Amino acid sequence: MKKQFVLLFSLILFMLLNISPAHATNNPRNIYEVKSGDYLWKIANTYETSVKNLKQINGLQSDLLLVGQKLRVPVMYEVVSGDTLWKLSQAFNSTVQSIKTTNGLTSNMIYIGQKLKIPPKKLNMQGQYVLMTREEFKDWLFNHKFTREIGTIQQHHTYQPSYQQFNGSNHFALLKGMEDYHVNGMGWSNISQQLTTFPDGTVAVGRPFNTPPEGSFGLLDDSVMHAIEANALAIENVGNFDAGNNQMTAEQRDTIITVTALLMLKFGLTPSIDSITYHHWWDINTGERVLDNGEGHAIKTCPGTGFFGGNSTTTAKNNFYPLVRQKMQEILASMP
Repeated sequence: MKKQFVLLFSLILFMLLNISPAHATNNPRNIYEVKSGDYLWKIANTYETSVKNLKQINGLQSDLLLVGQKLRVPVMYEVVSGDTLWKLSQAFNSTVQSIKTTNGLTSNMIYIGQKLKIPPKKLNMQGQYVLMTREEFKDWLFNHKFTREIGTIQQHHTYQPSYQQFNGSNHFALLKGMEDYHVNGMGWSNISQQLTTFPDGTVAVGRPFNTPPEGSFGLLDDSVMHAIEANALAIENVGNFDAGNNQMTAEQRDTIITVTALLMLKFGLTPSIDSITYHHWWDINTGERVLDNGEGHAIKTCPGTGFFGGNSTTTAKNNFYPLVRQKMQEILASMP
């Protein structure tokens, strides 16, 4: 009898330990942490979704997963007193409409004890490009893991395309145009930059973070350029920010500050001329870092003579870095 009890208890314990998280009632998190041996199909099957959905939910540019990486996944939830579809959509990074569609609901009415499958919202993706709000990018960045050490964030302006070419909805067309120019015009393997900010305040991931930028400093000496780019991420800010041209929108300004602050926090960096660098500080012929001593050197104005008040190290230290540090403190204060 004792042996049968032990066997029965062991069987029940085994079943409890192996219940699919997709069926866990009132799971407080819809985030799964990747473990050794995981792959996308296995995780998608566990949570009763598809690989395509997982990639769109999490902004995955490939099937590569790294141990410790966090993925948002669908969960089953049992409605309790006080719940509304809007509250559930906010708690589980979803939308009211996607919850209704997934569960075949024809109204917003839900009842206590009702079981709902709650899918996280999908990110706006086209090919390798992931277009996000600032909050979505924060979630994307901190959930991802990367294989490359990052020590430098490069700030650029696109010059062309500028504000005149942005119509509010052609983000992907502009990105694809830059990619075509970089690949077919410059002979690079992909779009040069990892990140692109737009006048409406959105930010897009392009070149994968695990691949160094290519040609981002436009140097004529490839070996020097590749050495500079080895630990860098490149940000292209759509617009011509030389004084007298495009007046940066408040939305893009906030995005540039926020994205830079998030990158500083993610990679353990402190704002300085070594960690946040401007294209203007480099001689494009020799690869020498000339900083503010550009007279007599071949230099570009990028990221613009009007970029946060100028493109010198002084304006960066006085105008840009303090804003990034302040935003870093705000982000840290808002994190649990």
